Amino acid sequence: MKIDKAIRYADSSRRRYLAEEIDKLGKNNISADIFTFHELSNATQDFNTDNLIGEGGFGRVYKGHLERKDIEVAVKQLDRNGFQGNKEFLVEVLMLSLLHHTNLVSLVGYCAEGDQRILVYEYMANGSLENHLLNLAPDKKPLDWETRMRIAQGAAKGLEYLHETANPPVIYRDFKASNILLDGEFNPKLSDFGLAKISPAGGKPYVSTRVMGTYGYCAPEYASTGQLTTKSDVYSFGVVFLEMITGRRVVDNSKPSEEQNLLDWARPLFKDKKKFHLMADPLLNGNYPEKGLNQALAIAAMCLQEDATTRPLITDVVSALEFLFVAKGQEEADQDDDDADHDKQQ
Repeated sequence: MKIDKAIRYADSSRRRYLAEEIDKLGKNNISADIFTFHELSNATQDFNTDNLIGEGGFGRVYKGHLERKDIEVAVKQLDRNGFQGNKEFLVEVLMLSLLHHTNLVSLVGYCAEGDQRILVYEYMANGSLENHLLNLAPDKKPLDWETRMRIAQGAAKGLEYLHETANPPVIYRDFKASNILLDGEFNPKLSDFGLAKISPAGGKPYVSTRVMGTYGYCAPEYASTGQLTTKSDVYSFGVVFLEMITGRRVVDNSKPSEEQNLLDWARPLFKDKKKFHLMADPLLNGNYPEKGLNQALAIAAMCLQEDATTRPLITDVVSALEFLFVAKGQEEADQDDDDADHDKQQ
């Protein structure tokens, strides 16, 4: 009986600690709702595997319907044995409650009942970019060139908001295809903010931190020294952008040994413009503007510079991607003019 009482007390004190931390750190700006475990269990039909829409080291994500708000949601039940403990849970709740942008996923609410740590997000009908790019089901159409560029631009704008508009600025630290979610119109939103870090203050050039994130996407200076800056995110953007252009995973052990590491495979090709077409995803079937491909690869190469100081700011990347759309329109207009001239000559 005493043990039961002690457990109940520990649960209530832990819940109280989380609530106090969220209130204190959020300065009462937290807009997210607090849900009971019962409510979220009902929403997901007792976390039924038929409603499972995602799974990873962090836990499982279920599609659910919230009676209280009459909306579809994604319910992320964090693995109680995983690395994502109270700290990451707190960071996620705080970050997504205080940051609002069209290219960041919206947090509807959370549950911190007993040892449950559950996050409730807006439902993203088209899942993750990874599912449409790197884990493409046989019955799914590959993303066309324009959709890929639009997703890249929106994802870059999400990073730009974190780096340039958020106060204080935020380093995302986990930019990868599985963390870019897509709504019904394939508009991208960044998700999973448990690893995000506040940018260095007081003139410090970087944040020193334990190396976290996914192998292959981490910037070399961060992987080797733990020194994190916004330029680390720019490198990760470059990796994902190259995946979007090529349709290849950053590390793919199913390929021949010389092609298993995307960057090692791409580096020699970057040096010869005549070989750029070899980097286009074969699933595009050649349906991409040649100039657009060249410019996209140039942007990726800039982001992937080994030396962090030579990488562009994410704002410059957003501008370059916008220019890419302008250039595409111009290329199509020039082609129309050429076709018209050809018709006249006929």
